[in-house]
Amino acid sequence: MGKSKRKSKDKFSKEQATALIMGVFGRNPKKILNFKQVSAQLFINDKYRRSVIGRTLDELVGSKQLEMVDPGRYRLLSRAGYKTGTLDMTQHGYAFLVSEDEEDDVFIARNNLKTALDKDLVKVFVYPKRKQSTRVEGEVVEILKRARDTFVGTVEISREYAFLLPDSRKMPFDIFIPKGKLGGVEHGQKAIARIIDWPEKVKNPFGEIIDILGYPGDNDTEMHSILAEFELPIRFTEEVEAEAEKIPDAIPAGEISNRRDFRRTPTFTIDPADAKDFDDALSLRPLDGGLWEVGIHIADVSFYVRPKTILDREAYDRGTSVYLVDRVVPMLPEKLSNGVCSLRPEEDKLTFSAVFTMNDQGEVLDEWFGRTVIHSNRRFNY
Repeated sequence: MGKSKRKSKDKFSKEQATALIMGVFGRNPKKILNFKQVSAQLFINDKYRRSVIGRTLDELVGSKQLEMVDPGRYRLLSRAGYKTGTLDMTQHGYAFLVSEDEEDDVFIARNNLKTALDKDLVKVFVYPKRKQSTRVEGEVVEILKRARDTFVGTVEISREYAFLLPDSRKMPFDIFIPKGKLGGVEHGQKAIARIIDWPEKVKNPFGEIIDILGYPGDNDTEMHSILAEFELPIRFTEEVEAEAEKIPDAIPAGEISNRRDFRRTPTFTIDPADAKDFDDALSLRPLDGGLWEVGIHIADVSFYVRPKTILDREAYDRGTSVYLVDRVVPMLPEKLSNGVCSLRPEEDKLTFSAVFTMNDQGEVLDEWFGRTVIHSNRRFNY
């Protein structure tokens, strides 16, 4: 009988006690626990196992995995457990912390996200990895930077309140919209909502409608929804449009004399049949001795968009024009993209050019780069 008891005692090793204790503190990373509380969470009542727990707690303090706050009271050493990174949220509501410094992503359960959302920059407490676990787990302790605060979705209105149901599968929370924040949207319409508050321990964020897109199924509604979902601008602000309208249509008289003049050189553009802006052109001219002058010309937008102006900041923020199946979202207002910076036929335009002298075999014999003025003779399409 005594031999059987000793065998049962030997099965509860320090390694087992360590794994169990660190699991308790990993699930309670901010709590201070004493010996009795740890034993109670592990449902350990017998004298021998409790003594192993007591000795192991002190050894974990010595190995700097725990710290003793007061005599007999312990907590997890905070220095070991914090990581910073970006959240990659799944459609099921849980997420992973993605960090450039770590090979393994940290799993974060839905109830440990603390209102953090997809692509937010967050600080996470990482639990000590348990032997029986195949993944590293943690919880969000601080949201350092929100990735976004606007979301596209469908509005559902009841008698007392409304919700915006987000289109994105990576936004698992409906946004509560008070009646006074609906902005004229109707039940069933698609809209853009901005999160304005998310009280602690409240499941859903509070928001307001900032733009109404229309009813689902309408082509413009769906296209605007795509743009808004990817945070692409639907329209220019009045301030940007007003700044663009100040630009004169005619080229300043003194500017042409500062440039190499190609207006008498045969020049043409080649673009799709439905293109509205033409930003590059070709010119071709025979030279003496069987040589050819080939010019590649692009619109000189920099003449009109000066550094640190409203138009420059807008172009920088947009980065590029965006092409959808039925429309283009331009980087600059139409006055520039389809007007003064578009190399339309039969109009003088300011350009920046690369000009090459070539022979009949296509060999480049000379090259020149600089600011020019052109006059396109013909628009070709494909």
